[in-house]
Amino acid sequence: MASTKSKTSGSKKFSDNSGVNKKVWFYSLLLTIQYGAQPLISKRCIGREVIVTSSVLACEIVKVICALALMAKDGSLNKALKEWTLIGSLSASGLPAAIYALQNSLLQISYRNLDSLTFSMLNQTKLIFTALFTYIILRQKQSIQQVGALFILILAAVLLSIGEGSRKDYGSDNPDKIVLYGIVPVLIASVLSGLASALCQWASQVKKHSSYLMTVEMSIVGSLCLLASTSKSPDGQAMRQHGFFYGWTPLTAIPVVINAVGGILVGLVTSYAGGGFVIVSALLVTALLQFVFDGKPPSLFCLLALPLVMTSISIYQKYPYRVKKKEA
Repeated sequence: MASTKSKTSGSKKFSDNSGVNKKVWFYSLLLTIQYGAQPLISKRCIGREVIVTSSVLACEIVKVICALALMAKDGSLNKALKEWTLIGSLSASGLPAAIYALQNSLLQISYRNLDSLTFSMLNQTKLIFTALFTYIILRQKQSIQQVGALFILILAAVLLSIGEGSRKDYGSDNPDKIVLYGIVPVLIASVLSGLASALCQWASQVKKHSSYLMTVEMSIVGSLCLLASTSKSPDGQAMRQHGFFYGWTPLTAIPVVINAVGGILVGLVTSYAGGGFVIVSALLVTALLQFVFDGKPPSLFCLLALPLVMTSISIYQKYPYRVKKKEA
């Protein structure tokens, strides 16, 4: 009788684990495609005349709708509304929201001035700054292997910056423009992403905010920051002169929605497993799609940097810091 009960319990546990594994693989597959295709889709569907602030604001609105729908589905929306306070929201989400709003604007500028694979690899330097800021804010240490992985990532970023800064096949003969409007924005965005990520971890640990609630709060606060900036910014002037949807086509909505859904998928994947496999796979997807649709093979510098980035991310995810018994 006892053995039958244990077998039933074991088979139920196996069934539950199997269901979770299927979810992990499904979400990971979707996120891999989204990560890999996003730079290429954004470059093809968002014209240079589209106002950057309008596309970022539209993305934040879609994120809010998706997050609220998911909260309503899992039954946490009513509880969140009852317990929500303005001060608690601003203290947890205010600063990271403003940072992410600026980061998203910089990424939109960088998308337009770098090829998809280079952008995707440089964007991974956010790991370096996430590690730095989580140590400063949360005292979260890195293992020796992780530190080594970060140095490999720095080497890859240097290779890409030197190589891409000297290329002349982006439709511009001025390499300075590639550096100024392509490489510099994505690197600054990586710094901001690292800082915002550390602040979000602090909020989830100290303030006990759920990832969906954080998404809603940060999207709303970030949107308000962007709207406030339009009173003085060139984007604000362009929107007042030409309208919010100036330069938009039906295709422009595709990367906006995909980017917003990708933000939700990140939370789902990381709640079940690490994202290292997804990022490595996405880089390969980006390289393949760039070759298929643009007919552009990776440059020598990209070919040298790609295995470095993939190795770095794999090592970083595989060897996390483990607290020693004396420290515990």
